[in-house]
Amino acid sequence: MFDALSDRFETIFKRLRGRGRMGEKEVDEVLREIRVALLEADVNFKVVRAMVDRIREQCVGADLSASLSPAQQVVKIVNQELVNILGGQTLKVTFASRPPTVVMLAGLQGSGKTTTSAKLARWFKQQGRQPMLVGADLQRPAAVEQLGVLAKQIGVPMWSEASDPVTVAKTGLAEAQRRGRDVLIVDTAGRLHVDDELMEEARQISEAVHPNYTFLVVDAMTGQDAVNVAESFHAMLAIDGVILTKLDGDARGGAALSVKEVIGKPIAFASTGEKLGDFEPFHPDRMASRILGMGDMLTLIEKAEQAFEREQAQQAAEKLTTGRFTLEDFLEQMQQVKKMGPLQNLVGMLPGIPKELRKAEIDDKEIGRVEAIIRSMTPAERQDPSLMNGSRRLRVANGSGTTTSEVNALLKQFKDMQKLMRFVGKGGRKGAAPPNLGGLN
Repeated sequence: MFDALSDRFETIFKRLRGRGRMGEKEVDEVLREIRVALLEADVNFKVVRAMVDRIREQCVGADLSASLSPAQQVVKIVNQELVNILGGQTLKVTFASRPPTVVMLAGLQGSGKTTTSAKLARWFKQQGRQPMLVGADLQRPAAVEQLGVLAKQIGVPMWSEASDPVTVAKTGLAEAQRRGRDVLIVDTAGRLHVDDELMEEARQISEAVHPNYTFLVVDAMTGQDAVNVAESFHAMLAIDGVILTKLDGDARGGAALSVKEVIGKPIAFASTGEKLGDFEPFHPDRMASRILGMGDMLTLIEKAEQAFEREQAQQAAEKLTTGRFTLEDFLEQMQQVKKMGPLQNLVGMLPGIPKELRKAEIDDKEIGRVEAIIRSMTPAERQDPSLMNGSRRLRVANGSGTTTSEVNALLKQFKDMQKLMRFVGKGGRKGAAPPNLGGLN
């Protein structure tokens, strides 16, 4: 996400690093490039104009820190402006004093409301809540069935009936109260475009359930059109926040950088993949950091904490540094890493990663091949890879659908990793060179 904008900013700031000072002329030159970069990212032109004006005012009209270089000064100002137009602060969900807390989702057809409803319910469940889903989208064929399937996957009850959307929402609220559920998520119908019928139905559902939060679900790939959609819905429903879907598929990010400035409501959550777990609260400061190529270590740490059991992680670290780390342990750790999401997304959160690596295609199937190789070994072979002679390697290759070359490469890399970690675990004897790892890549 935001790849194109990140690349442009990286180029702009790289040229700035060699300058000793910045006058008004130099500031205008940089702002011209920033303006073009934002417009090419499909950011609303009014938002671009306002943001560039604010950056100019700070660069020219204020005393810039003498301890920072011109490039650092501009990056600092641009970073703060990005945080502001992305929403400023992360939305904190507060819960109703009398449950359930009602959340209504609205949006156009195809924006991903139904899947987002399930993702949001899963997120609430992770927070220790007891959510319930209501299928009030009776317009799209199989929408209720889809929501029911997703609800079963996450272990959350779902309510719907063959009546009308407003009645379904009302009875769903009553059912949630009867069951003692403390969060109710209402999935409503969408249309291919904003129309009076869609708006009136959404308004009636809102009046029926009095939602604590009304979230507009917006497909991030719609670009500036998302702004027009947001304005129309906000005028009718008083939107509390926006949920951006398909953010991983939008290299520009214009919708994310425009919607808050236009309707004055924050982006609450972002969907970053197809899996139900690819969903997270939207943090404006972290996203601004990602756009400027500074990584997002806080989100990466949070994902790791969710995926790894503390005791398991400590045991793994101890085994690594003592050289007792086996292929069985390696397989277990890969299973945990997979829970953190696509590798491509994780790489983008690391600070200082070169542009070439951020944009490189990282194939998650590679983990699958490694897993297949290890799973084709016997427990004894996983504990002691030195048992792997030629015939065993051929058997493993045939069993995993790989080649003996791939099996050999994995075994060599694992052996080199053991050597390196054993060296690190001993603190690296003073003056001693690390082991020869010519084959490790």
